Amino acid sequence: MRAPSPSAVREASVENALAANRLGPFAIGSAIASSVAPLTVVTLVVPLAVAATGLIAFPVAILMVAAILMIYAVGYLAMARHIPNAGAFYAYVAQGLGRPAGVGTSWFALATYNSFQLCCYGAFSAAIGAPLLSDWLGFNVPWLIPALLAWLLVAVLGANEVKVSGVVLVLLVVAETILVALYSLAIMLSSGFSFNGAAMSVGALTGPNLAALAATVGVLAVQGTTSFAGIEQSVVYIEESKNPKRTIPVATYVTIATIAAVYWLSSWVQISAGGPQILERAATEADNLFFNQAAAVLGAWSITLGKILLGTGTLAAAIAFHQAIARYVFALGREGVLPRVFGRTTIKGAPRNASMAQSALALIVLIAYAIAGWDPLVQLFYWGSTSGGVGVLLLYTLTSISVVAFFAKNARGENLWQRLVAPLIATVVLLVVAWLALDNLPGLFGVDPGSGPALVVPVTLLLVFVGGTVWGLVLKGTNPRVYEGIGRGTRSATASASGLSTIL
Repeated sequence: MRAPSPSAVREASVENALAANRLGPFAIGSAIASSVAPLTVVTLVVPLAVAATGLIAFPVAILMVAAILMIYAVGYLAMARHIPNAGAFYAYVAQGLGRPAGVGTSWFALATYNSFQLCCYGAFSAAIGAPLLSDWLGFNVPWLIPALLAWLLVAVLGANEVKVSGVVLVLLVVAETILVALYSLAIMLSSGFSFNGAAMSVGALTGPNLAALAATVGVLAVQGTTSFAGIEQSVVYIEESKNPKRTIPVATYVTIATIAAVYWLSSWVQISAGGPQILERAATEADNLFFNQAAAVLGAWSITLGKILLGTGTLAAAIAFHQAIARYVFALGREGVLPRVFGRTTIKGAPRNASMAQSALALIVLIAYAIAGWDPLVQLFYWGSTSGGVGVLLLYTLTSISVVAFFAKNARGENLWQRLVAPLIATVVLLVVAWLALDNLPGLFGVDPGSGPALVVPVTLLLVFVGGTVWGLVLKGTNPRVYEGIGRGTRSATASASGLSTIL
């Protein structure tokens, strides 16, 4: 057999690998903090959660979710050290619970992240882009126009190497985090402000009885998970990180702690400043509540500045989720689970084909929403973010189970806390919380049980997971070489029928 030329080997290697040794803890932390979108959570999620539950203990819920994620991250990051793969959830479930379930998880994760990514366009356009443009230009601007401008920016940045969008993400997430801190400080220093102790009381979280407690935990679990969604994306960048055994844990734990602190303080300030009328104000003022409170101290200009940074914050989240989706599609294409054209990168290591596919899907959805006349704020942002929150909560649960199963067979290199105790605690807690969340979806969406999104969302997610699992079984029977490479990442590029193994 004729030996391949050095250039052929180099080209194949480039096309099946992401750019290595590019990202440090700060760059990765900025990327995942951008997907979390601090200002979006503070201005949209907090008042919506307070209005939906009728309770003011959101700061307590944030601390509880952060604690769960810290414990969950122990096993999750331990798994990452054994299975470095941009597919993350998909690869871990494949190695822990079996390859068909892994493929089902990959489809499930793509549906979940697309819900988050697409909802960002709704928030940007309906809440920020269209109103501001209409005010500046003096005529009504259709929401699709700023949505398409945002889509174009995300598409261009997503098609290039991660360092390009990384610079943008750092600037945007730092700007919105500083604004949240400064506005919170201004509100705290306003005349007559005092912290509401009830908002930090566990008793305020429970409600009048156990049934109310279960409903509250279910709703706040999804809202809290939505607030932190994207934290798990650190391992998506593991193939591109510098010193991944140190970089990934540092980026993950520091970001969880930082974001939790920002959410805890800003939500407590916002609820306290609302006074006895906080429930009514959260329902009527919604995304304007935080800005209105700051404007009472700083002046009307702070509302405009806040709206602008809220817009750039949702853009940052859209970029971050786009990057994560592109890497998932790349990982699946590299292993042959999706068409191999998606498993190729540019000479600089950008998964351009996967990125362009996601951009095409987003464009189709935006145009479909505009033609159908659907509300971009309610039916795209709120339904999309809530569906994503449910999905990522279930992904955490499934992955935590997989960690326990994986280390039951592969205990080397991790201590008892990392491979068993922490994953077991996380699994039990997540199972309970996930059940409560699913049981209380009607209250979360504000619809009757068994109707609307309360029915459509869980059924759709189930069908997506089942469809992916069936596809995994089809691959087992029709393409054993691809099936054996599922979840193996860069190793599958040589073990299965990839472009690299073909040349070699």
